[in-house]
Amino acid sequence: MRKEAIGPSQLFAMIVLFELGTALVVPVGLESGHAVWLSILMALPGGILLYLVFTHLYLQFPDLIISGYARKILGPWIGWLVGLLFIPVLLYNGSRNLREAGDLLISASYDKTPILIIDSIMIIAVIYILSKGIEVFARTAEIFFWIIIVMGLICIFIVIAAGLVEIKNLLPIHINDLWEALGSAYPNIWIFPFGEVVCFTTILPHFNKSRKIKKTGIVAITLSALLLSFTHAIEMGVLGENLYSRTTFPMFTTITLVNVANFIQRLDALVMLTLIIGVFFKMTVYCYAAVAVTADLFKVRDSKKLVIPAGMVMLFSSFVSAENYPVHMSEGKVFLENILPVFCAYIPFLLFLVHRIRRRFGLYR
Repeated sequence: MRKEAIGPSQLFAMIVLFELGTALVVPVGLESGHAVWLSILMALPGGILLYLVFTHLYLQFPDLIISGYARKILGPWIGWLVGLLFIPVLLYNGSRNLREAGDLLISASYDKTPILIIDSIMIIAVIYILSKGIEVFARTAEIFFWIIIVMGLICIFIVIAAGLVEIKNLLPIHINDLWEALGSAYPNIWIFPFGEVVCFTTILPHFNKSRKIKKTGIVAITLSALLLSFTHAIEMGVLGENLYSRTTFPMFTTITLVNVANFIQRLDALVMLTLIIGVFFKMTVYCYAAVAVTADLFKVRDSKKLVIPAGMVMLFSSFVSAENYPVHMSEGKVFLENILPVFCAYIPFLLFLVHRIRRRFGLYR
């Protein structure tokens, strides 16, 4: 059977869509106040460093995903256990993205629709695309990348044209603001969304041009950071620090304020479509990563057989994990600060260091 392959432009589109995901519409870096846009840029170097660690490990073990080279580096037993721990984390974080999309759609337009119905429709789409394979998914990302860019440019242009942006809401930046921005960047924004690229350690073995792996990812992550920084700067400029911090979905609130000549109004449909596309791709990558790790650990030859069970776990986790959205967000803060850094940063760095030590002293058999 021919191995599925993805090219540079497809990987680029997948990373950008994954990084934007829910980070476009939910508030990030609240600790940094009005300097949230700066906090995102400060987290960018750390995000690139993490990606370079992932690509280094990929180039050392080009045919293995993270659970595979974890067994090579840490030994079969410890490495297998580390890989096993990734599965619930990947499924849970994917389900959180699904829950956030469902809550926005319900609060915006579908207040009479049960969240189970909305989430079920989205998870069916995820299951369908993964049943077609990672190559088809990557080609789909190429198409939707341009759709997201066009919709984003339209929204930003109209918000600016409506005269809603107040530059004074972004300035001044004092030395204390810089420290707060840095404290918000690491580890919170560094991990969400940049550290989540750890999911791509299960996709990189399908990349067909290894020499372009670093450049493609670095450019994609940099573009994602610039887009996120600019978008949140626009939101902060429109809403101000107080309203931005209290709003569940700042982008949605921002776009509902648009009124150009009493003609251009109610553009919230573009925000919802942007969220649906972003969550779809981010959730699909999480689901694929969980399936790939499970198939690798339990020696399942046809990983597509695991797509439906993984999708069902993500679906039911999305609405049973928290009774309401505030609880969902408080749980997410604990998860982001205490658990996600272990899998997105600490374990990859550990694998990198142990591999370097073992190779330096010739400890591989």
